[in-house]
Amino acid sequence: MATVDWLTVLTTTDAAEKAEALARGAVETRAAACAQISGPVTSVYRWKGVVETAAEWQVLFKTTAARYDDLESYLRHAHDYDTPEIIATPIVRGSADYLRWVEEETTEEASAEAAGEAGG
Repeated sequence: MATVDWLTVLTTTDAAEKAEALARGAVETRAAACAQISGPVTSVYRWKGVVETAAEWQVLFKTTAARYDDLESYLRHAHDYDTPEIIATPIVRGSADYLRWVEEETTEEASAEAAGEAGG
């Protein structure tokens, strides 16, 4: 079996509805196996020379390194921020069953098989 590297990928957005839409889209396209939304959190940051404070919702995606580029591309396209936070952190250990599930849910072949089953 090939080596699989797993990641958590974090982004933030300014509304719960936007966070859910980002999460749902990533899971539907199999760019991520799942996403968890938490918030609101208070973010303090400098933007265009001014220190800002804003309420944001965090979205934490679980995916594989092989699907990271697809997830990043999706987030850049679907996100409404000029410079969205997209940070990947490697998962160095975890439940073998859970990590296998993440791999299965982010495999494009699984998506093709599901479409074939749904179509008849």
